[in-house]
Amino acid sequence: MKIVSWFLVLVGIAGIVSVRIFEDSLFYDPFLNYFHDATKNAQFPEFDWLKLILSHLFRFILNLISSCIIIHFIFKNKNWTVQGAILIAIIFAITFPIYLYCVSDRFEIGYLFSFYIRRFVIQPLILLLIIPLFYYRRQLQMRNDD
Repeated sequence: MKIVSWFLVLVGIAGIVSVRIFEDSLFYDPFLNYFHDATKNAQFPEFDWLKLILSHLFRFILNLISSCIIIHFIFKNKNWTVQGAILIAIIFAITFPIYLYCVSDRFEIGYLFSFYIRRFVIQPLILLLIIPLFYYRRQLQMRNDD
């Protein structure tokens, strides 16, 4: 059974990697090239608000599903999977409006600030905190059970 679990963890990781690899073709994001140029003097692109928002929501959902698969099959705890999904959704709910404000402000709030807020919106960075958090939590539970 462990082999199946680790295979499914790898499927979740492959899902996250695939979202990143195919971002140009899967999502509407005129800011990919803007931030890829990595210069403050890059031309601010024209964009469609509705397409941008829907595309980011779609990307979030794909990343959330992959993240939940990873969390669930590492820890095999449905409650923790739900808690992880809630934490990821909370971070998205906080950072997405900030990112949209940065876009509406044409990144005048700060290029690097906007760049890193965007990272929290388009990539499941919080997963890198959730996994060690839950691992530590499991270790504490195991100590308390002894």
